[in-house]
Amino acid sequence: MGSTQAERRAFAFAPGHVTGLFVADRSARDPRAQGSRGAGIVLEVGATADAVVRPERPDSLDVVDAAEAPLPLTRTAAEHLIPPGAGAVRVRVQHALPVGQGFGMSAAGSLAASLALAGLFRLSDQRAVEAAHLAELFGGGGLGGVAAILGGGLELRSRPGIPPRGRVVHRPFDRPVLVGVVGGPIPSPRQLARPRFLADVARVGEPILRALGSAPVPARLLDGSERFTDELGRAPLRLRHVLRGLRRRGFWAAQAMFGRSFFAVPRRPAAVAIGLGFLARGSVAVRPLRPAPDGARRLAGEPGGAGAAAPSPKGRGAALPAGRPRAVGSGRAASRPDASILTGRPSRRRP
Repeated sequence: MGSTQAERRAFAFAPGHVTGLFVADRSARDPRAQGSRGAGIVLEVGATADAVVRPERPDSLDVVDAAEAPLPLTRTAAEHLIPPGAGAVRVRVQHALPVGQGFGMSAAGSLAASLALAGLFRLSDQRAVEAAHLAELFGGGGLGGVAAILGGGLELRSRPGIPPRGRVVHRPFDRPVLVGVVGGPIPSPRQLARPRFLADVARVGEPILRALGSAPVPARLLDGSERFTDELGRAPLRLRHVLRGLRRRGFWAAQAMFGRSFFAVPRRPAAVAIGLGFLARGSVAVRPLRPAPDGARRLAGEPGGAGAAAPSPKGRGAALPAGRPRAVGSGRAASRPDASILTGRPSRRRP
């Protein structure tokens, strides 16, 4: 009897992200240089991908979330990475925050899945990043989400696209970030397909981006995010009420683009408890987080607790659904992505 090839498995994690302001820019001929300019905060939680290949089985591809629902954009990214004759491939993505609420879960899922598949098939992280970026760009999932989460902390995208074509500056940031939702999701493809909406975004966002300069200074970025929310005027009534309440209680607070959702950063430590109490009285689903210290990365082993729900502080508002992934590996250096991320085209081969 002939020997059968053993099942192989790989894991990866990509952080979530909130966009405070942006301007779409798809003027470049090379789609790797298209996307958006803008700024935001990379979050400590995001998406964890578990990729398995069974080489002895016929070629197939299954890409699902934790509830076994299909993920079309993530599947598109995967199709760019899997070689013919690979066998049966299954990718399961666990999202730690709600999808469609401006928390960057689509980009995080696509990038985590791509990095895990790159690990399975001995591809560079460069290829994985490009596959995820192109899937999000052409699928309408987002314009700058993949570029934003290649590092942690505050991020400023001064040139659209993924590096080296795009330019993204990251700065460490250690203040808590409250994220919350006040209504149903807003599908980003619907918004990004509207020229009038993108024209309004450019009109509001361009002067704010110029004022930010070349590096993401915290107060300047957060002030700009508030101004972008207010001048764009797309926040629904209840969300505007929440933002005003948080600002009066010592927070920077802005709409997370795109979502019936918000992110808020305290101006002083004492504001956190006050803000959580305000949100609890309004039964607003909220989750206190920290900025991510690092960007997307392959994981050295199976993540623990990725699906476990994190408890909400007692008496301080409803908890956002989903849990927090825990990266495992052999230290900080091992958890970093390949620093060479970023030339060449993804494979167009499909299984």
